[in-house]
Amino acid sequence: MAGEKDKDAKKAKRPTPQKRQEQNERRRVQNKAMRTRFRSSLKGFLESLKSGNKEKQLASFSEVASLVDKGVNKGVFKKNKASRVKARLTARLQAA
Repeated sequence: MAGEKDKDAKKAKRPTPQKRQEQNERRRVQNKAMRTRFRSSLKGFLESLKSGNKEKQLASFSEVASLVDKGVNKGVFKKNKASRVKARLTARLQAA
């Protein structure tokens, strides 16, 4: 039956370097997507500063800050980079 077939078949073990390479590639793609989303939202925030709409500025700032924090949790960005980015964007928001 179906269960007997699964018991007999052994899963082939792949070499550790190959597994590590696949993991690195998967993480690289995820990190790149995260950085791209961050940069896009950052550009949106800078555009909203030029427009002068306070509500849009606050919304886009919170989006950027959220993405930076998520990036820190996932290991894409370091903690100091996140605090530096948020501090600079806060200063720009206050100046506008």
